Amino acid sequence: MKKRILAMTMVAAMVMTMLCACGSKDAAAKGDSYVIGISQFAEHGSLDNCREGFLAGLAEAGIVEGQNLTVIYDNAQADPATASTIADSFVSQKVNLICGIATPSAMTAYNACLNNDIPVIYTAVSDPVASGLAKEDGSSVGNITGTSDFLAVTEQLEMIRKIMPQAKKIGIIYTTSETNSVSTIAEYEKYAPDYGFEIVSTGINQISEVELAAKDMVTKVDCITNLTDNTVVSALQTVLAAANDAKIPVFGSEVEQVKAGCVASMGLEYYELGKQTGAMAAKVLKGEKKASEINFEVISEASLYVNTAAAEKIGLTLDEEFVKGAYQKFDTIVVE
Repeated sequence: MKKRILAMTMVAAMVMTMLCACGSKDAAAKGDSYVIGISQFAEHGSLDNCREGFLAGLAEAGIVEGQNLTVIYDNAQADPATASTIADSFVSQKVNLICGIATPSAMTAYNACLNNDIPVIYTAVSDPVASGLAKEDGSSVGNITGTSDFLAVTEQLEMIRKIMPQAKKIGIIYTTSETNSVSTIAEYEKYAPDYGFEIVSTGINQISEVELAAKDMVTKVDCITNLTDNTVVSALQTVLAAANDAKIPVFGSEVEQVKAGCVASMGLEYYELGKQTGAMAAKVLKGEKKASEINFEVISEASLYVNTAAAEKIGLTLDEEFVKGAYQKFDTIVVE
């Protein structure tokens, strides 16, 4: 996947200034050019894929960066305070729309837009209801909508049981301030007994705590499963190093984690999730629908991803038929 950081050039700044002079609503109404802000909470593969897919979804709807779209991109580097600052900056620049990638960025963008008419479209939010971004029926709480990457928890547990028939304890490291992680932990704890597992969880507050948590965790469990927790995923190699030393597998929550060294995952395709989000954003920008009129959407079907090199690294033998059934199989570990 190509990586690129979208920076606002001097020309883009001039375009944005002219649009801002007309106001967010007026610029959107013209239908000939748009300025959007993309706030991404952390820098890792799945969220990068979301961003690329989001822009592709907009492009398929005729809203193309460099033609009729100016993109202002910023990354919070897994810091909620920075995410809030980014959202406030987008509001002050009167963008036509804010895309929040991951729960903290989505929440801060929504809060920043409560007193204005800038719509917010989110993606990679595991639990929009628990995050206060949607109602129980899936409808919006305000001028906001988007897509959810709610994890296929039961499918993941079933996969782990197939790979490790004797395992009893699954470890999960999560960030206590990420509501998506807290709600997903509850899902794991609810369904784990059905598969003969006990969940051992450890909460952290910041990325510097991941190493100690991982080294402690590997002494207590048979394996680790990752969530889409942005802080922990940003420190994935730290978790993998501790697990590899202990010769226990780490299971991912999406394909990029498997590429980077997790043994397997029943995960989602984040590029497609981003495209789906971009299509929703295009409807809002074109005035076809208001964000408040669109229920949040999900990709419900999980796919199996397997990394045989990661399994070999810890001496884990994978069943050949199981590997053959994978949607994608990787024979190398790629750390970007």
